[in-house]
Amino acid sequence: MENVDNSNRCAWCGTDPLYMAYHDHEWGRPERDPHRLFELLILESFQAGLAWITILRKREGFRTAFAGFDPAVIATWGEPEVTRLLQDPGIVRHRGKIEGTIRGAQAFLLIEARQGFSPFLWSFAPPPGSRPATTAQVPSQTAQSQAMSKALKAEGFNFVGPTITYAFMQASGMVNDHIAACDWG
Repeated sequence: MENVDNSNRCAWCGTDPLYMAYHDHEWGRPERDPHRLFELLILESFQAGLAWITILRKREGFRTAFAGFDPAVIATWGEPEVTRLLQDPGIVRHRGKIEGTIRGAQAFLLIEARQGFSPFLWSFAPPPGSRPATTAQVPSQTAQSQAMSKALKAEGFNFVGPTITYAFMQASGMVNDHIAACDWG
């Protein structure tokens, strides 16, 4: 597969234009907006058991179905909205993950009021370190992602195991796992 712009990228994004754009312009860029962090965490939770490209291809459908990931709206939802979402082919239709998103929105509002969602999440970020030389050096979880997972579960979030929270930390720029040879890190 040819790399059309001759950039060195992390191998995981391959040559799919959507994946390449995500890698180049979003993944690993520090994000501090609480609503964007909520969206990213929820999308990562839906990814559990699936390939990220599946979620990325459905991201606009998720945004539409979940009211732009507005926690204040989602937190008020009940069974009628769950039933509606279970019929929506634009998203991953998983009752537990949908119900978990509603509980996550409720938890978001409590955390945001208490200390701010972004500072809460970023408190688990490790100090900046060197970038991995190879993909094989990238962990699937860390002590920090384990702590974040435990704290999020205690707040009411679901589908936020330590592997999911580590993927979230990578995506939100809390860690920089672009390999050292990647031009985009």
